[in-house]
Amino acid sequence: HSPPVKPGEKPSETGQVPQRKEVCHWPCRCPPVPTCTPGVSLVKDGCGCCKVCAKQSGETCNEADICDPHKGLYCNYSEDEPRYETGVCAYLVAVGCEINGVYYLNGQTFQPNPLYKCLCVSGAIGCTPVFTPRLAASPCTRVTSRKKPGQTICGPGQRKQLQSANYRLMSAYRSLPLVLKKKCLVQATPWTPCSRTCGIGVSSRVTNENRKCEMKKEKRLCFIQPCLTNILKTIKIPKGKTCQPTFQLPTAEKLVFSGCSTTQSYKLTFCGVCLDKRCCIPNKSKMITVQFECPNEGSFKWKMMWITSCVCQRICSAPGDIFSELKVI
Repeated sequence: HSPPVKPGEKPSETGQVPQRKEVCHWPCRCPPVPTCTPGVSLVKDGCGCCKVCAKQSGETCNEADICDPHKGLYCNYSEDEPRYETGVCAYLVAVGCEINGVYYLNGQTFQPNPLYKCLCVSGAIGCTPVFTPRLAASPCTRVTSRKKPGQTICGPGQRKQLQSANYRLMSAYRSLPLVLKKKCLVQATPWTPCSRTCGIGVSSRVTNENRKCEMKKEKRLCFIQPCLTNILKTIKIPKGKTCQPTFQLPTAEKLVFSGCSTTQSYKLTFCGVCLDKRCCIPNKSKMITVQFECPNEGSFKWKMMWITSCVCQRICSAPGDIFSELKVI
């Protein structure tokens, strides 16, 4: 028998090891798969047996009832010392997210656009549509005979139209063609608009074009226009025109970013201006690598967008607006 616990003494101090309740039992006996409320992940329990609705922030958790991993939650057992049997779901300490100058905490749900609801997880943003698209009526002809009631017949043109409509409604829709490189089907999202309208900014995308073929966030520098007090004095708009799509500064200059300057001087092509309400944005570009040197702090390299041509248009978006290209269809 274990010695009695003295007043003011914890059980662990007397050599007793508290018994944890077994929450996993094998073989697995699973109830029907539950329907989780919107925003709650359906995951396999901690025993590796059954599909369950993941526990959310502030809810109790244990070895079987796991916290929502897609929201950066973990089970904090610190208040259940020394058993460590039951905990509370809490957010991991991680960086937040920033969109259009607004900062969101890790795990915070927000709606920056009427069409999408988003979640911030460790600096990455995931969004789901608020409205579910309604399937359009089938262009195919319905058979009304007794032998084949309810069956539809599609002609070649109708079948192509139906496939096109279904393709647009796919959740993983991506622009074709996809490129196969070293057994990796390369996929990438479009680059986000530059975070600044003048001076050096940053744009990003998600791509699996890497050695491990894993989806990762990639960033690059972008430089759309220099920050000039009166840019119209620098850019000469041709007579009879209202826009000058591109321009260059008279001399090559070193680029300055975060207090560090490039080792080389560059004569960049910038997007121009219009006298009307149109704005000029990059149309064609390539990627280069630039090296920066910092005073007494060494050097570093960044990928950078090198603009080759710009186009002037009436649709102008705010810098860093990742929803600028969304349309209601």
